[in-house]
Amino acid sequence: MLARRAAFVLFGTVVLAWGCNWPVTKILVATIPPLWITALRCWIAFAALVAILGATGRLNLPPRGDAPVILGVALLHMVGFSTLTAAGLAYLPAGKAIVLGYTTPLWVALAAPVILGERLARGSAIGVATGLAGLAVLLNPFAFDWTARDTIIGCALVLAASLCWAANILVGRAHRWIAPPLQLLPWQTALAGTVLTLAALLREGPPHVAWTGETIGLLAFSGLVGTGLAYWAMSMVTRSLPALATALGVTATPIVGIAIATAMLGEPLDGTLAVSAALVVGGIVASTVAASR
Repeated sequence: MLARRAAFVLFGTVVLAWGCNWPVTKILVATIPPLWITALRCWIAFAALVAILGATGRLNLPPRGDAPVILGVALLHMVGFSTLTAAGLAYLPAGKAIVLGYTTPLWVALAAPVILGERLARGSAIGVATGLAGLAVLLNPFAFDWTARDTIIGCALVLAASLCWAANILVGRAHRWIAPPLQLLPWQTALAGTVLTLAALLREGPPHVAWTGETIGLLAFSGLVGTGLAYWAMSMVTRSLPALATALGVTATPIVGIAIATAMLGEPLDGTLAVSAALVVGGIVASTVAASR
């Protein structure tokens, strides 16, 4: 375990890395197809995780009993969520895509009572309603041009991604873990990388990319920092900080992502986006606090 101050510093690094990953992916989809972006990111993360776990003596073959959660994380989160968000970013501004993508906890709160038998506390219900109000604000006809094909496709892709992530969380909650989550990550990234590479080859063929220094740097950041090292760091944080602090801290990611998208991409931060983000994040915070009680 880490000292509390070191854990908070590492946690801040993770939130910053995840927040940066959205505008970075937005830049990459202009030159690399979404399937190839996600496949390459998984293989880079796999190499990083193997190196980290190998150096610390924790690289082990996964237990057979953890196969459901390996499949769930690999296919629902690493393949489904990552590919669909990358595809959606080809149609939507990064800031709006981030808000849509981070509606995931709201879907979990709604589905958990039905699928897992968890009770939906009053505070959680209020949080979900607040978050959905934020979604309605974001998707109102004055903020989005619903006559544009790109708008419909982009929103559908990112919302589908958030549902994949929600399904992955439900699988993780229902599963009886044998190995620690970090020790399963290399095998999840390897499985996801294999599936994505085959899918990319079948759909796109070999990648035809103009490999500039910027493209290589952004892809390396996304795979090494935004995926591999961030997952490792998050596992260290969750062992060192209270669960509520970790859950609430993650809600800073969309705010950081919107700020970085505004700075990196010059996307306007209008009132609709700010109000929507505040409502969605506020709803997630309220649901998280109510669930912890």
